[in-house]
Amino acid sequence: MAARKIVYVVDDDPDVRDLLRTALGGFGYTVSAFGSGQAVRAAIRREPPDVAIVDLGLPDMDGLTLVRELWEDVRFGVIVLTGRGDVSDRVLGLELGADDYIVKPFELRELVARVNTVIRRREQLMAAGRSVAAGKARFAGWTFDAGDLTLTSDDGQHETLTAAEAALLTMLLKAPRRVLSRDQLQSAELERGDLPFERAVDVRISRIRKKIERDPRAPALIRTVYGAGYLFSADVVWLNG
Repeated sequence: MAARKIVYVVDDDPDVRDLLRTALGGFGYTVSAFGSGQAVRAAIRREPPDVAIVDLGLPDMDGLTLVRELWEDVRFGVIVLTGRGDVSDRVLGLELGADDYIVKPFELRELVARVNTVIRRREQLMAAGRSVAAGKARFAGWTFDAGDLTLTSDDGQHETLTAAEAALLTMLLKAPRRVLSRDQLQSAELERGDLPFERAVDVRISRIRKKIERDPRAPALIRTVYGAGYLFSADVVWLNG
């Protein structure tokens, strides 16, 4: 029997915490709720979740600061939950590493579906990393390990990726020197029928560029083909472990 997936809810509103604990618990998740960033930090040290749902308005820290910190832990996904609906806040949340972004008020069914999607996407990515050529690829002085979501350069630079970033990079590396549309790249993140934030692909491409490009403002590896999508311009070799 499969272990129950663990979800951490971080929100300063006790009513929201109770609502999500009940709703997600009804779908078979083990849910722990926290009212502050410090409390969830301590819990993660004891046992990491599969997904953390983080509100941006926390009493002891800015939620974006917590999101920035959590994305560095590749063991779980991060969903931002907030009343801030401005496009700038939504983009910033994604840039800092969130796998998804939900604005209050929200439909419980949509939130549960997004939690399911983030977990499923991470599991599929990990499985692909284990099964496809050991999940390692070489390109332009970098080694990408899809199994543990890391990039290592020949000069020792080390970068970690979120599951969403790794899914996009994997798709690009499997189709070098071919133009992939935003719709194709979006399919690397969410299955058909989901409605992600429309700029999510562009934001995550930008984050990947900051990690692998010498000059992210003039990218040489991941090129934008205006009106068509993106093209990975380097040769790629998938390794056998």
